[in-house]
Amino acid sequence: MFVLVEMTDTVRIAPWQFERKLNDSIAEELNKKLANKVVYNVGLCICLYDITKLEDSYIFPGDGASHTKVHFRYVVFHPFLDEILIGQIKSCSQDGVHVSVGFFDDIVIPPESLQQPAKLYPLITFDNFTTSFQRIVQCWPNSIHCCNNGGAQWQKLSRCVSDEAEQVWVWEYETEEGAHDLYMDIGEEIRFRVVDETFVDTSPTGPSSAEASTSNATEEVQKKEAPYTLVGSISEPGLGLLSWWTNS
Repeated sequence: MFVLVEMTDTVRIAPWQFERKLNDSIAEELNKKLANKVVYNVGLCICLYDITKLEDSYIFPGDGASHTKVHFRYVVFHPFLDEILIGQIKSCSQDGVHVSVGFFDDIVIPPESLQQPAKLYPLITFDNFTTSFQRIVQCWPNSIHCCNNGGAQWQKLSRCVSDEAEQVWVWEYETEEGAHDLYMDIGEEIRFRVVDETFVDTSPTGPSSAEASTSNATEEVQKKEAPYTLVGSISEPGLGLLSWWTNS
């Protein structure tokens, strides 16, 4: 999950930091620049591990700061393919199950990589109780019928169901006794395999051509992609919610 990456950079140290030890000032500047940042094709930088070499420092005309070429090793979050990780379900959508490992949220398990067969149901909040519409239909079919005849309460329930902002994926697990719905609830711990990764170069680009309209530029801003995304899978035994595989 974490790797040590050898890097090289030129670090600028302002004059008012000359009274400090050079290594301490450089370590602080490197962490300011890299910590919690994604380096293209490298991964998510976490923290400085050590400094392996300092070359000569230079002060250039017109700039009182020192400039030092530094060789260092940095701790980077970059899971290898087929690595097994454990995270928490952050949300569910048509794109799949979105997972977080606490410090990194751009993990998605697409629908085709879930335990099959799987279906997506909307989550609703009704009388201060959050559940899925499928659960209500299964547990209280008579109540649904009464609400339908009741008018106002059913309209309130219907409005909640039509809101697809919150949803939940369900694994319809088949047994000899019939199908059992296993819900992938938000906040549950989930074990998954890393099957793919995507890096997107989000560095600033030059100004768009004169022919490009303002509306097109606005659309590009709105379609920002995450610089680093992991794709997971739980479509094999032992993977999925930890509660599914807990020995009773």
